[in-house]
Amino acid sequence: MLENFSFRTIVEYLPLFGQGLITTVWLSALSFAGALAVGIVLAAMNLQRGKLFRIAAKAYIDAVRATPLLAQLYFLYFGLPRLGFVLPELVVGIIALSLNSGAYIAEIIRAGILSISRGQVEAGVASGMTYVQRMRLVILPQAFKVTIPPLLGQAIVLVKDSALLSLISVSELTRAGQLLASDRFMPAEGFLTIAAFYLLLYYGLKGLAALSSRWLGLQPARSST
Repeated sequence: MLENFSFRTIVEYLPLFGQGLITTVWLSALSFAGALAVGIVLAAMNLQRGKLFRIAAKAYIDAVRATPLLAQLYFLYFGLPRLGFVLPELVVGIIALSLNSGAYIAEIIRAGILSISRGQVEAGVASGMTYVQRMRLVILPQAFKVTIPPLLGQAIVLVKDSALLSLISVSELTRAGQLLASDRFMPAEGFLTIAAFYLLLYYGLKGLAALSSRWLGLQPARSST
């Protein structure tokens, strides 16, 4: 079954896959940082008393979650130049991933903030803290403790979504497999190698999520029986 499968060709292309893996990791990290910033802003807007902020945040979240990431990526890639903004493909990809994942992270953070007891918020108000001070010093530190595991889960989704950036010629992991498949006409070797590398990334992030849950005491204690 594997008599025509060329492991030698995969070895020859390992430097290309290695470079693609490094690119995938750091662009995913940058995109996640951007998504986290977008998510915090949206969550704060969604929890404001003013209707205007809440409506704007909910409209953005619903619009992003209701449309495919590919459509959003193409809208930015082809639409921004029409508006006079010509950006490198990598920058467009990071922006697309940040804006898309930020909508999901906003809901995760909002749930974490709502899990904080009302008494602590009222104590901050009684201490004379402003809204920003309460968020920065009281609410967000505790909310992040609760939201770290689901945030890492969203990071796994973001890493997998980064494969779409190959469609705008970003030289990441999936693009490396496409080049092998097209250069040597070996799609099995190219795409199975891609899958193996993404599997490694997945288990790495999954392990990090499990470790964070144990460190934070969020996993239920195992029964001794």
